[in-house]
Amino acid sequence: MIAEPNSVVNLPNHKENGIHEETVPEPTAQNGNCLRNGSVKTIKGKRKIREQCENRRRNSSSSRRSNQPQSGDVVEAVTLFEVVSMGKRAMQSVVDDWVEAYKKDRDVALLDLINFFIQCSGCQGMVTAEMFQSLQNCDVMQKMTETFDEETGLQYKKFMAYPWILTVTWPVDMENEDYPLVKPGSYWKKFRANFCEFNAVLIQQCQCSILSDSYLMDTIISLLTGLADSMVRAFRHTSTLAAMKLLTALVNLNLSLDASKRNLERLYEVEKNRTTGKRTNSRLDQLEKKRKEYEQKPLEIESMMNAIFKGIFLQRYRDIVPEIRAICIEEMGSWMKIYPSIFLNDSYLKYIGWMLYDKQSEVRLKCLQGLQGIYDQKELVSKMDLFTSRFKDRIMSMTLDKDHEVAVQAMKLLMLMSQNCEDSLSSEDCETLYQFVYTTHRPLAVAAGELLYKRLIVQEIDTETFPKRNGKLEPIASQLKTLIIFFMESELHSHVTYLVDSLWDWSMSLLKDWGGMTALLLENADNQKEALSDAQESALIEIILATVREAAEGHPPVGRGGAKKILSTKEKKIQVEDSIKITEHFIVVLPQLLAKYSEDAEKLTNLLQIPQYFYLDLYGTGPLEKHLDALLREVKAIVMDHSNMDVLESCSRLYDNLYNEELPIYNKVALARTELVDELVDQLNQLWGSFLSQGEDRCAEEGGIHCIYSALRRITAFHNAHDLSKWNLYDKMSELLVFEMEHCCLPVQIILPALQCAYFALLWQLGSAAKKLSSKENLFVLKTHLRHYCHICSCYFSHSNRDVREKAFMVLCDFLMIVSHQDTSDDGTLGLLEYFPSETLQSKMLLFIQDHIFTEEEDKAKDLAEEEDRNKDGQKLDILHMKRCLLAAYCKLIIHNVIEMTAAAEIYKHYMKSYNDFGDIIKETLSRTRHNDKIQSAKTLILCLQQLFQKHVEGQDGGGPDTSSASFNHMKELARRFSLTFGWDQVKTRESVAMIHKEGIEFAFQGAAGLEGKCLPPNLNFLVILSEFSNKLLKPDKRLVYSYLLRYVPDPALSRADSWYALGWYRTSLLASEEEESSAASSLNEWPTVGVAKTPFKRKFSEGSLHKSDHTETMNRTSGIHYSAHLPSLAPRSRKRLKSHNSCLQEYPPLLASANIKRKNSCQVVIKVEEIPSEDTDVDVVGADQET
Repeated sequence: MIAEPNSVVNLPNHKENGIHEETVPEPTAQNGNCLRNGSVKTIKGKRKIREQCENRRRNSSSSRRSNQPQSGDVVEAVTLFEVVSMGKRAMQSVVDDWVEAYKKDRDVALLDLINFFIQCSGCQGMVTAEMFQSLQNCDVMQKMTETFDEETGLQYKKFMAYPWILTVTWPVDMENEDYPLVKPGSYWKKFRANFCEFNAVLIQQCQCSILSDSYLMDTIISLLTGLADSMVRAFRHTSTLAAMKLLTALVNLNLSLDASKRNLERLYEVEKNRTTGKRTNSRLDQLEKKRKEYEQKPLEIESMMNAIFKGIFLQRYRDIVPEIRAICIEEMGSWMKIYPSIFLNDSYLKYIGWMLYDKQSEVRLKCLQGLQGIYDQKELVSKMDLFTSRFKDRIMSMTLDKDHEVAVQAMKLLMLMSQNCEDSLSSEDCETLYQFVYTTHRPLAVAAGELLYKRLIVQEIDTETFPKRNGKLEPIASQLKTLIIFFMESELHSHVTYLVDSLWDWSMSLLKDWGGMTALLLENADNQKEALSDAQESALIEIILATVREAAEGHPPVGRGGAKKILSTKEKKIQVEDSIKITEHFIVVLPQLLAKYSEDAEKLTNLLQIPQYFYLDLYGTGPLEKHLDALLREVKAIVMDHSNMDVLESCSRLYDNLYNEELPIYNKVALARTELVDELVDQLNQLWGSFLSQGEDRCAEEGGIHCIYSALRRITAFHNAHDLSKWNLYDKMSELLVFEMEHCCLPVQIILPALQCAYFALLWQLGSAAKKLSSKENLFVLKTHLRHYCHICSCYFSHSNRDVREKAFMVLCDFLMIVSHQDTSDDGTLGLLEYFPSETLQSKMLLFIQDHIFTEEEDKAKDLAEEEDRNKDGQKLDILHMKRCLLAAYCKLIIHNVIEMTAAAEIYKHYMKSYNDFGDIIKETLSRTRHNDKIQSAKTLILCLQQLFQKHVEGQDGGGPDTSSASFNHMKELARRFSLTFGWDQVKTRESVAMIHKEGIEFAFQGAAGLEGKCLPPNLNFLVILSEFSNKLLKPDKRLVYSYLLRYVPDPALSRADSWYALGWYRTSLLASEEEESSAASSLNEWPTVGVAKTPFKRKFSEGSLHKSDHTETMNRTSGIHYSAHLPSLAPRSRKRLKSHNSCLQEYPPLLASANIKRKNSCQVVIKVEEIPSEDTDVDVVGADQET
């Protein structure tokens, strides 16, 4: 084996001793890669080689394309590389032709094979061959180098391919890793398969002739070893793949020789016994001679195998390229499976064990797949004891691999180990692996389901020894009980659908045995030990529901498997057959189950969901129609007896599934539903009338309250899925809610369903008005109901019970979202129902958010006892979840322009303090509002900071604002967080950031009129906070903003750096150097002085934008000073392109411009302004017309 070169030497330009030139036939130098005799001797020769290689490199793409057959072209294969890559001939005939050529002239054929391996590496250079004849030349090993010739710009590799000394020359750009084995496309994928097949067939066809001539294999092994020792990835990858395939072919050959040897031994013994007593036998002599040949051949083959293994595998199995490592490990796994007597021992297994820790998932995957082939055969497992004990923990940990495919193969390997290797997995190991049936990655869960089913559920028992129970064999019941026990012990009851889906591919017959499952539920066991417990019955009903869903829908549950797959024709047929089986069985059995568990709400909720998967057309047949009456009877009894909301909603959905006009049972179901609702409404009217007639003692009777509460819940549950408008339930609910507002004597259990029922009633009326043309009178009545309901909900914001307050707010948010986005009909009548909340209602909703979301509960004395009770029950997470829902519902109104965007300023204040609980909601609100209107969103951000600053100033007891206080630092950090939300694209956000600076500068100098620099403006320190947004300005915009700032700064302030330090801080954030400051100051000479404007600051909003808030309007009215220099429109569509010599102005158009610009000095620069038509202007701030 050739060692790694440890020195770099230049190529010699003279003949070496003992090496003479030999002429190479002309046909071997074709198709781009040339075989020449001798070395490169002169600089002129090197230049010639460089020119040739550059030409080939320039035309490499076209030459590669010429190797691929184009449509309509006929390409004639010339070299061995072209024949193999095109793949038009059978590989056996290709190898046979080459063998014939080798027998005629082995040097020419061998050089053709060498050229083939070089070309397969993607080399576009030259190959120079020298014949090595002097074995005593000590300088030969020094020539085995790989170096770079700076003069020619070519890479050289000189190595021994005995009896040849090869020099491969290639351009430097071969390092671009674009060679045949890694090229994409079906053509090169086929080439890889042909290349591997060629190496295998080469050994197979040469085994009886030239394989052992001590010339062919020595040269090939020496060549591949030298290439595998290269620093070029293409050489290492190609030679390693070829060597590993050759070694695999040699292993197969050695295995066949062993079989032939054994057959020969038996034949020899038979012939020897036949010729006992005879002196000579020619047949026996021939067998003896052949036996000696078979004894010698395996030794030669093993010598070749050892040379390849030690020379290439041991060096490349830890190569830096993961593909090369994967090739080595993949082939070693096949050697162990094919020839275990040689390779299946600890000295070889250690390499697979070590590579289980490889960093690349591709290598780890090949290790696991190789081990699967070994553990799959019981006769080989006996040799794996030491490996199993050493690497079992590693394989167990690989089930948690970050690569899903590696985790799946690890689970499959552990499954084989548990089957064929006794005691390899302990009970603790199995319990750990069983839990993977609940993982979201379906292939891993299915693999774990196989282990669970075959190791735990299936019991190796003789089914004939068990008696039948209700027509079912005892083992079925035993397996179901085992599954139930596992499901209950896992304590993951909400994941029953994942458990069923994991077992579906392995235990489909068991999971589809609905007759056996329902028999367990309905049977009356004589022995109490055999009967299912109440918890086991609940678990079995959950499993039944999950199996019915899996069979009827035909796809994995939500959260597992991604998008729904498209079912094939066969799968659709199976799905329909399963639905029919489900319907035929449960039409008869379901009423019995409902009757048995009529008092258990949990079991009823699951059982009532089964009819949604029925094949309802079967109900129209005569024999099964009678069971519909039984089902409707049982469901009605359940509705009248239960007040559990889950049970009532399940009953309501069942009626909705059966209430279909296309079904033959429609009339019967409609009549049953009408009778049920009539009975419920009459019951509520009677209870409510008797409740009102009781006078002052109406709240003392708990029985009557409970009856009203139950009746309301039943009606609310049905009103959710059914249009009950003809019973006029809104008037009844409105009367009840108004009564509570006046008397405050109703319990919470009545108020909550009443609010919900009134909400459903109005939604159904809105839906009916959208589908059917209603008169304007009816629409006005409906709109009156809408306003009245909003007023009722707002009144309940101040209710004493927290649940009522939260319910009223949540219902109102959903209701406003719907009624504020009513589509107008053609005649415009439906637009009358569009409703937006008034300012008073918006104020109440904002106050509710402040009190219930961002105010600590322990600060409220009235809710302290209630909060303590909730904490005792461990409901902190439920409280946080409800708060998040309330805040999300309110923010949704802001995003969709139902509530003015300025209301978000109060929410943004709590961005840092409540980041852990509500940060994601606030950040998403900020992002969505910026997407809708980036200018108004920027004004909302600066308004938030202005309000915080004013609160900070008011808390200083009349003194100046303390910039070192915690509250001021909090404002700075909040501004920094806001600036981070603008991202890195400054061009995209320049209008928003410029608006923030404009509003901030105006706020900082608010109230500075008449001071003339004698004292500080009251809000000057706000510039320190505003400086956090300076890094989001473009460089030319910073100078323009600074020029805009100087309009508000009086001259004395520039010389008072100590007292006006906030101004200096802000100026430093805008200007990085004195040159920029002087440049900005010089541009100020072209701007007019600041004066008081006679007209107020005007803003024109685009159509559809929101008006300014009351706070902002008040602030603008009371400011007392207005300046004539303002920012122009910041809408991106109304920008002006400026063509000037200034590169900055050419790249970024200015955002700030003065009104009434008058240049004191003449300017020779001509600025051409091209006005871009504005389609939609968000903000237009104009002082006066510009003059140029």
